[in-house]
Amino acid sequence: MEGEDKEELQKTGKEGGEENSRKREVEECCYLCRRPESAAGKLIQLPQNIRVCRECLQKSIDMLESGNNPLFNGMMDPMLFSFGMPPTGNVPPMGGRKRQKAKEEKEKRAQAAAKEERSAPTRVPAPHRMKEQLDEYVIGQEQAKKAVSVAVYNHYKRIRDDGADGVEIEKSNILMLGPTGSGKTYMVQTLAKLLNVPLAVTDATSLTEAGYIGDDVESVLSKLLAAADNDIEKAEMGIVFIDEIDKIAKKRNTNSRDVSGEAVQQGLLKLLEGADVEVPVGATNKNAMVPMTTISTRNILFICGGAFSGLGKVIKERLNKASTIGFSGELKDKYDKEKNILKYATAEDLREFGMIPEFLGRLPVFCTLEDLSRDMLVSILTKPKNAIIKQYKKLFAMDEVELCFEQEALELIAERALEKKTGARALRAILEEFMLDIMYEIPKDETIGRVTITKDYMEHKGAPGIELRSGSVRALIGQNVSGR
Repeated sequence: MEGEDKEELQKTGKEGGEENSRKREVEECCYLCRRPESAAGKLIQLPQNIRVCRECLQKSIDMLESGNNPLFNGMMDPMLFSFGMPPTGNVPPMGGRKRQKAKEEKEKRAQAAAKEERSAPTRVPAPHRMKEQLDEYVIGQEQAKKAVSVAVYNHYKRIRDDGADGVEIEKSNILMLGPTGSGKTYMVQTLAKLLNVPLAVTDATSLTEAGYIGDDVESVLSKLLAAADNDIEKAEMGIVFIDEIDKIAKKRNTNSRDVSGEAVQQGLLKLLEGADVEVPVGATNKNAMVPMTTISTRNILFICGGAFSGLGKVIKERLNKASTIGFSGELKDKYDKEKNILKYATAEDLREFGMIPEFLGRLPVFCTLEDLSRDMLVSILTKPKNAIIKQYKKLFAMDEVELCFEQEALELIAERALEKKTGARALRAILEEFMLDIMYEIPKDETIGRVTITKDYMEHKGAPGIELRSGSVRALIGQNVSGR
């Protein structure tokens, strides 16, 4: 009896084991789709005891080639890891490697093109073309415009030269001499706008030697970097205009340290010739809280300008040394009435004025601007593209009013500007004074169609001419204007 029970138990255990084995075989399913082997077909054995059906494996290969399914990428990470491969997020598409390589090369070419575009101007016009463009904005100063055009043209040709033949072209910085209001700053601003390069205009009077109160010489590069929107490559091809350069001349008969004169000239030497300078970003002074960047000044064009008040006496003293007596002699007062005495300036005169030789040697291009005459001031009022009269006409046109000036009134404005001895800067001040009441009264009456500025109005002897929109009635403006 006991033997039969034992045999029956063995038989039952054997059947149970076979049943469990069959269950395990039935439960074997695909790792991805979870289908049993009976439905998916024979499974393929992978490392880490992973089994997948042929259909899922084929889909996996197709999706891996496309590389655009993040869900699939996450599912395949353990499978790829079992093969010793990195996760799918870092795996380039197998079928698209050529396309990816072509895309990377295209991006590199685009970056190189953008870098070249940010560098020097792609097309710098010839000197005569550049002067023609300056003529549209700057009246007179023919010799100065010619000298600046040639210097700028040669500068950007120098940038494009790779120096393969062993000949390196030196930088030609510019020194502009001219009375106040003659157009030095305006000429440089116009030139930078035509060339589409960043421009920084700074005042030399605020510069001091490093370590003293005031701006260091590197602050001029900080302004250039700001003008280039913090693009270093673009800033390294820009223009820096340092105005009032005559104010940093050496002080005479002084025993104290000249921190705002000769010391500033010496500090500017490395910038003018070309050096790698650490510049604060977003500030003019260096401190621990401001990030620093390095700018190369090798391809930056520096233009220095100044009125050099008092240089005329130095020039006259040199010229009068040659005066003699006799029939062929020259009078000592020959140059006393010379208005444009600065055109005779030489490097020796500038050294006598207080500029150190090392500084002048790094400004090889000299150009002198003439003092403005009455006819030139009249032309400045009307002829340039951005003439002052055109600006006022545009302001009145916004109110649908036409503004006119008599020729005699323009000549009177020019004469009064000459009396102020501040050059073209005096023109706007004079016009603002006379146009104040008109600009205040005209918007009150919508029937006014034309305003004519006369000489009598400029001399306080009458009122400007007013025409209504119909053109049939001519009247004078009210007492608020005529009773000035």
